[in-house]
Amino acid sequence: MKFTAYGAARNVTGSKHLLSVNGKRILLDCGLYQGRRSESERRNRHLPFDPSSIDAVLLSHAHIDHAGSLPTLVKLGFNGPIYATHATVDLCGILLRDSAYVQNHNLKYLNSRRRKRGERPLEPLYTEQDVDAALELMHGADYNSPFRAFRGVDVTFRDAGHILGSSILKIDLTEHGHTKRVIFTGDLGRKDMPILNDPHDVRSADVLITESTYGQRQHRDIVNVGARVASFIRETVKRGGKIIVPSFAVGRTQRILYMVHELMRDGTIPEFPIYVDSPLAVRATQIFKRHWECFDDEMRELVRDQDDPLSFSRVTYVLEAAESKKLNRKSGPMMIISASGMCEAGRVLHHLKNSITSRRNAVMMVGFQAEHTLGRRIVERERQVRIFGQPYPLRARVAVFDEFSAHADRDELLAFAKNIRRPPQRTIVVHGSEDASLAFGRLLTKNGFPRVSVPLDGETIEL
Repeated sequence: MKFTAYGAARNVTGSKHLLSVNGKRILLDCGLYQGRRSESERRNRHLPFDPSSIDAVLLSHAHIDHAGSLPTLVKLGFNGPIYATHATVDLCGILLRDSAYVQNHNLKYLNSRRRKRGERPLEPLYTEQDVDAALELMHGADYNSPFRAFRGVDVTFRDAGHILGSSILKIDLTEHGHTKRVIFTGDLGRKDMPILNDPHDVRSADVLITESTYGQRQHRDIVNVGARVASFIRETVKRGGKIIVPSFAVGRTQRILYMVHELMRDGTIPEFPIYVDSPLAVRATQIFKRHWECFDDEMRELVRDQDDPLSFSRVTYVLEAAESKKLNRKSGPMMIISASGMCEAGRVLHHLKNSITSRRNAVMMVGFQAEHTLGRRIVERERQVRIFGQPYPLRARVAVFDEFSAHADRDELLAFAKNIRRPPQRTIVVHGSEDASLAFGRLLTKNGFPRVSVPLDGETIEL
């Protein structure tokens, strides 16, 4: 039995991990690498293994850094089953098509510049036809229902509580009469977050493969975020301003709606119109409503009582571009939730351009902002930011609420690992920056975990 890290090794993107057992090669996740353009091109176009040699894929969830290279895998020769939860299969249907659209849209601009320089145009990584081919290979599975992928490979999806359909993979590998239980966290969620179930408590593992995104950081207490958000909203509404919320379409948008619904229902904030201006978020929310199996008890009760926090009376979902443009001519107070979460593309750029120059308005940041993004420049409150190449003075109020993160932090990751009855024989730390992964690896060793590895890209570990 062997494990090889082909992505998300001392970094947080392009998750690809290979298990080899009984002559079978099983890929855990197949994510798109997102980073500097030249490196992304190299990694995403040329997979570090022969796709036709892969026998199956086990997919933890639908985020693009975990699922976004599935169409490439199929395009280059993979033809085996892709196993995931039913909700993950449904989300992949919209997220992979959106990925293909964005790539092809961006490539048109890039190729126009290449032609002017006399360079050969680039082919897209994949098309919608490649996405359709990948989706045809996907098999949906229920949570907590074991299935046999191959002889000696028995799999169970447990709820990870990260996004809709996300899973912790329990994989029982049997080779030469010996069985080892492998636990792969995927991206681990947090307890006591709205809408979704808490992450499943794993009690036994021989091998633990754990993410480490926040392996050296702690989140602020989610319990107090409601009061902070309410105060921020009340002040902006009093000024008659717009609240622009750059947000990821899956997970974050729905959690914002849930909280605002709760605050309005309790009379903590006044009622005002809310617009979800993201076609992808609209489609994702429709999928949310089909998957009650992912909901916690409170969310199920709200929906049963026809008090759906994703579709209450003050919410309007905006699909058409013409309707989106009309929002910029409306006066506040209002909230506009729009993609992208890091303000690098999408309709949110138009709303920011039309709102940030006024002190009446506000920007509510609810997610991590990577370096060199417009979102990071807004969080750092630069006096002037560039949108569509033009400078705009940043006069709007900016508030940051990192409590909405869907990733377990350092202490939550450690608590998950320590919940295992006896320390695993081997622990492998992946999906974190080098600093975060190494720091979390040291923390695990300090807490009595033997044989902790933080693999390099391409490194193989005997299990």
